[in-house]
Amino acid sequence: MNLRDLVYGLYARRVEGRLDHSQVPKHIGVILDGNRRWAKASGGSAVQGHQAGADKISELLGWCNETDVEVVTLWLLSTDNFDRPEAELKPLLGIIENTVSNLASDGRWRVHHVGTMDLLPAQTQLVLKEAEQATADIDGIIVNVAVGYGGRQEIADAVRSLLLDHADKGTSFEELAEVVSTDLISEHLYTRGQPDPDLVIRTSGEQRLSGFMLWQSAHSEYYFCEVFWPAFRKVDFLRALRDYAARHRRYGA
Repeated sequence: MNLRDLVYGLYARRVEGRLDHSQVPKHIGVILDGNRRWAKASGGSAVQGHQAGADKISELLGWCNETDVEVVTLWLLSTDNFDRPEAELKPLLGIIENTVSNLASDGRWRVHHVGTMDLLPAQTQLVLKEAEQATADIDGIIVNVAVGYGGRQEIADAVRSLLLDHADKGTSFEELAEVVSTDLISEHLYTRGQPDPDLVIRTSGEQRLSGFMLWQSAHSEYYFCEVFWPAFRKVDFLRALRDYAARHRRYGA
């Protein structure tokens, strides 16, 4: 261990020791950004960057487990990512499939897919469904894997689901107009039954949501971190939690 690693370890323990676990967010959303830029800076390929980013996920979940986080949403693939070249997209989907399978086989996490299944290849759909089924009874952190996810698409899907549900019940449009509410729409989101994210973390220095959990993050706190996702460290995570704990949440009041 070199001097830099020693100093980093001491600092991380200091930050962790001062963390108030009663102020830890219960649901954290993470926009895993910067894989390709990290790879470029390291002289590697985009695929190597995506793999390095995937390898970081298990560390993050370990940190969440240590700090009593209950739900983690990981944005692995957006609906916009389907516009990427096939040479990058196909290996990326393979990395995502392996990552989801590893999460399911870990035995500590309850995996839940959020996103549009119809946009995904059959093999990816199968992996996601099997991971959900295999972990359905696990009493651990809920890990939402956002694959084929877009915030606008989620809201559109929620409204479509709501309309179809009430059509099956024979509800007229006039009757539906009387009862529709934010709570009713929330019941048809991909994350229905879960708490909204308290904290959204985005790596790589970009300061925008890019469509991530547009509905659920209305009252979330945001933390933008300069480091690329594969270089995200425990101390960066702890700083995000410390920053969150220092804020006074008003929920729009």
